[in-house]
Amino acid sequence: MKMRSDSAGTPSILCIEDDLDTCEFLAILLEEFEFECANTIDSALPKLMSEKHDLYILDNWLPDGSGIDLCRTIKSHHPATPIVFTSGSSRHSEIAEAMEAGADKYMLKPCEPEKLKEIVKELIYRN
Repeated sequence: MKMRSDSAGTPSILCIEDDLDTCEFLAILLEEFEFECANTIDSALPKLMSEKHDLYILDNWLPDGSGIDLCRTIKSHHPATPIVFTSGSSRHSEIAEAMEAGADKYMLKPCEPEKLKEIVKELIYRN
């Protein structure tokens, strides 16, 4: 799913999330940004390698692997780009591992929409 704005200079977000309803919801919530969603790690990797985004939103449990491993991959290619996890896992070990892998924020699903939007804006515009 690709929802891009026509205006140049609009910050872009790549969301890697296997739940299509969540992707559609986030695309609407974050409509002021260029928003693209990949549903698997395999479909996200070409986008990660060919384009730089201003922020990444990751689910922790993806059909073909771990969001934590993907976070490490993103940080190795784009170390300064912020990463937000939205996950149903509240296990402290997984949260700690995601933060150690380079995540800037870890939000439990279901996320409070306005809080998520506030965090996304804060991370994109912090520099």
